Amino acid sequence: MTELHKSELHKFLFDGLPVRGMLVRLTGSWQEVLRRHREGGGYPPAVTELLGEMSAAAVLMQGNIKFNGALVLQVFGDGPVKLAVTEVQPDFSFRTTATVNGEVADGVPLSHMVNVNGLGRCAITLDPKDRLPGQQPYQGVVPLNGEHNEKLEHLSEVLEHYMLRSEQLDTKLVLAANGEVAAGLLIQRLPATGASNLAGSSAVQAQGDAIGENEDYHRIATLAASLKPEELLTLDAETILHRLFWQEDLLRFQPEDGPIEPRFACTCSRERVATMLKGLGVDEIESILAERGEVEVACDFCGAQYRFDPVDAARLFLQQERQPPASDQLH
Repeated sequence: MTELHKSELHKFLFDGLPVRGMLVRLTGSWQEVLRRHREGGGYPPAVTELLGEMSAAAVLMQGNIKFNGALVLQVFGDGPVKLAVTEVQPDFSFRTTATVNGEVADGVPLSHMVNVNGLGRCAITLDPKDRLPGQQPYQGVVPLNGEHNEKLEHLSEVLEHYMLRSEQLDTKLVLAANGEVAAGLLIQRLPATGASNLAGSSAVQAQGDAIGENEDYHRIATLAASLKPEELLTLDAETILHRLFWQEDLLRFQPEDGPIEPRFACTCSRERVATMLKGLGVDEIESILAERGEVEVACDFCGAQYRFDPVDAARLFLQQERQPPASDQLH
């Protein structure tokens, strides 16, 4: 892949200050997502932008935590966009999809797509890769409304509100997406105690660790907020960081195994589809076979088609009958 089409995630700290940042630009990987969805009919431009912003935001959030599992970002509600989902794995492979029932005009805000009657929600799920017996995914859910029940019109506002409520950390997010690029900039205040980059810094005062009170964070967040969507979409990472923070001392994070390059990848498989079909039961599968002659399932994320003829379907339940009793342990 050429440099022009590489997707990259950049991490950095502000030296001596309780502030960290990340910048992601999804280019070739985002174009691959859209290419696959176009084969299935594609999405209206406003939905494409929402999914792009969700993809950039989810990659940023996965990069913000040390978690061996999938991070799943969802928005759902009572508008024409019933559900939008982005999933990011620990290796920063991602996939995204939406369920759209109805017309979505160009340029409409988030509330018109998902939160028409104030019933919209945002959920973030952390699903461990290797679950222990009895372990369940963690999920946090917040409404698509602000502190005064006002409708939030941008995904960035929803996620800033989520981080403030769930992590008690000030966060500034700038997100943008079109048919070529999905990008995001995250600035976040760190706790003053226990942060390695703050060790020995006499400039950090204890009271600066409180929500909304750190002047260094506010200065940097204000600079970040000045970034225009068209700049985020058209400028490379080095140019953006230099223009915004040329007066700040940035400590860049350089992974030992090279740059972090998010990529599109789907975790669907014939085995997973087979498990889902088994869950429907013999009667439901036989009904579908009687009507259509085969069972056809398309992956909403990547468009892959899985077909099961009567012989394939019979084998599913024959194998199920031959299996020994299930163990109490999860694998």
